[in-house]
Amino acid sequence: MITGAQTPFFPFSFIKRVYGMTKFRPCIDLHDGQVKQIVGGTLKDNASPVENFVSSRSPSWFAAKYAADGLMGGHVIKLGPGNDEAARQALAAFPGGMQVGGGISAESARFWLDCGASHVIITSWLFSPDGKLRHDRLQEIRDAVGAERLVIDLSCRRVTQDNGAPGWRVAMNRWQTLTDVTVSEQTLSFLAEFAAEFLVHAADVEGLCSGIDHELVAMLGQWGQLPMTYAGGAASMADVQLVRTASAGKVDVTVGSALDIFGGQGMRYDELVEWNDQN
Repeated sequence: MITGAQTPFFPFSFIKRVYGMTKFRPCIDLHDGQVKQIVGGTLKDNASPVENFVSSRSPSWFAAKYAADGLMGGHVIKLGPGNDEAARQALAAFPGGMQVGGGISAESARFWLDCGASHVIITSWLFSPDGKLRHDRLQEIRDAVGAERLVIDLSCRRVTQDNGAPGWRVAMNRWQTLTDVTVSEQTLSFLAEFAAEFLVHAADVEGLCSGIDHELVAMLGQWGQLPMTYAGGAASMADVQLVRTASAGKVDVTVGSALDIFGGQGMRYDELVEWNDQN
């Protein structure tokens, strides 16, 4: 367990739970060491992904901007190898203000907290190569950093259940491999004892600016016992408002490809900063 860590710990999760209002949380997605916006479903080992945006600015520029605007609780995601230095730069520019994920394990988690992350985000390491959840690793990572510094990434793809109803299964390895874990209220309740928050990318709509997965957001909000951040498909302020309405204010939202600072035209960054100030 980490106590008295060098990185200051900001109780953003506690604040969010008290007020119960949907907030905008910023992101820094890293691919090949650069800040990019990528169509999530195109991330594959044997092909280049579809890129909506590649920034000429450094990761630290974005992190410093978020820090200046008081945007706590965003995430830095390393999409594959070659992103460690870029991630360290971002965390150093906003120490204690952002979470970090991508290839993190129990062995490396303490390092990333010492680099300035408020939390570490875990997905693929929790699963066996064939997509089975490893309960021993849940315990191991909690013992290594404490549940209060851990975010479990439940990024998922939509599936059809046996009864014909929509469902979602967690996808690992940059959203390429479906696991045996469904995203449901039962799953959230089980995993809640191991984490402070959940991060949920709707991989099928990530980067498409085609609208959010309303049913997924509603299910997350109905459970609503821990802070959660939803990412995927938000194209306008109407979508941000829809996340708030569908989740009863219990789910936060990340905006990527539609945002003007990422080359988008659907939303202005300053408008989202103002949204947070007003909510």
